[in-house]
Amino acid sequence: MELNELKPQIVFHYFGEVCNVPRPSKKEEKIRTYLIDFAKNKGLEYKVDKIGNVLIKKPATLGYEDRKCVILQSHMDMVCEKNNDTLHNFDTDPIQTYVDGEWLKAKGTTLGADNGIGVATELAVLDSDDIEHGPIECLFTVDEETGLTGAFALEGGFMNGDILVNLDSEDEGELFIGCAGGAGTTAVFSCPMVDSPEGYFFFKVTVKGLTGGHSGDDINKNRANANKLLNRYLIQLSGRYDLHISEIDGGNLHNAIPREAHAVCAVPMKDKESVRVDLNIFIAEVENEYSVTEPNICFELESETALPKVIEKETMSKFLNSIHAVYNGVFAMSQNIEGLVETSSNLASVKMRDGNIVVATSQRSSILSSRVDMSQTVAAAFQLGGASVTTGDGYPGWKPNPSSEILGIAVESYKKLFGIEPKIKAIHAGLECGLFLEKYPSLDMVSFGPTLRGVHSPDERMLIPTVDKFWKHLLEVLKNVPSKK
Repeated sequence: MELNELKPQIVFHYFGEVCNVPRPSKKEEKIRTYLIDFAKNKGLEYKVDKIGNVLIKKPATLGYEDRKCVILQSHMDMVCEKNNDTLHNFDTDPIQTYVDGEWLKAKGTTLGADNGIGVATELAVLDSDDIEHGPIECLFTVDEETGLTGAFALEGGFMNGDILVNLDSEDEGELFIGCAGGAGTTAVFSCPMVDSPEGYFFFKVTVKGLTGGHSGDDINKNRANANKLLNRYLIQLSGRYDLHISEIDGGNLHNAIPREAHAVCAVPMKDKESVRVDLNIFIAEVENEYSVTEPNICFELESETALPKVIEKETMSKFLNSIHAVYNGVFAMSQNIEGLVETSSNLASVKMRDGNIVVATSQRSSILSSRVDMSQTVAAAFQLGGASVTTGDGYPGWKPNPSSEILGIAVESYKKLFGIEPKIKAIHAGLECGLFLEKYPSLDMVSFGPTLRGVHSPDERMLIPTVDKFWKHLLEVLKNVPSKK
């Protein structure tokens, strides 16, 4: 089945267009050019700010000129993750989509529905001549996924709307009115290398097949972290054998739960079979612990040609102990909103670079002081291991406003269309809304979207029937935006 055969046709048409345009974070030139060309071809007013955000304006339809101006907002970039056996260049290749039952997926890569479906929906609104709405501004921001760069750099006066509808949520039937703030904490371990010992067995141990997911939305789902699992096995080996490590690598993106990690290690030749036995025992333990959330977990141990250098022993020990001690996962649940994660941390990536081991983590919380404390907790574990640690400035959260006018309209519109109450929630993931409020404190905001699962991983998928409901809901909201007072 082709995308243009799915409903709503106009939304899926533009989603296909967006999938054809490469748009990695920090490389949004091609999608920006596409948006500008679209505006020119449709005769719509547009502008681009210094950082590369695009704003396209559409006048009100007849009879709706006095309504409040609505800003529809999504981000241009996508998380670029692929399976190791997938050949795909995110800088040049289109996303290959396919339909699997009621789900839309991509072949071996992230789908990019986060937030390509928001971009496509805005384009569909801009292109439609048979819908009712007041003045509309469509904002497309850059580099949301790696640092909210576009939202940070957005200048006052670039937009003129009264209401902002963020189209970057992932559960149809849920209206989001708040989000977590976050920051990244990076540890750099100096990594002196020494000559490898003679007569040692070198092997590569790999963990893969994990579910992964979004480090905000999915952090409470008891999914395994590849970096923590690999380190746990290495800690066990280091307590039993004369372990050395030549390479270690795991994870990629700060906002994704790592799915794969590996290390190249060495032990005395006499312990060659023992490490295999230990791994089999370890696998059984881990499979039992994650029997529900990680059905495809896989460990491999392969012989390797001896490498000339290994990490200096004391450095290795301090590094392993720090990774073992650093907090990962949910730290606290909200006291105000049932089921909402309040504070968490994600051990995102481990990389060897230029004589160092660089570890990237991210902390989130709906309470600023708790986020700061979580970052300091993570930093302390790394500092005890001798690393130099920095924590970025981060981004603010979005405090819920249950009396929001646009929230009330969204609730009533949903009830009218579908006969049930939508759920009103806050999200543990970061949205750009908190940054918009800093620049435009009078904005009235709500966020909603179709149902996505597995975002930030090659398992990303979008539930096709929810796109039609999302579209109908958005049009009903736009139709019922109140007049300016």
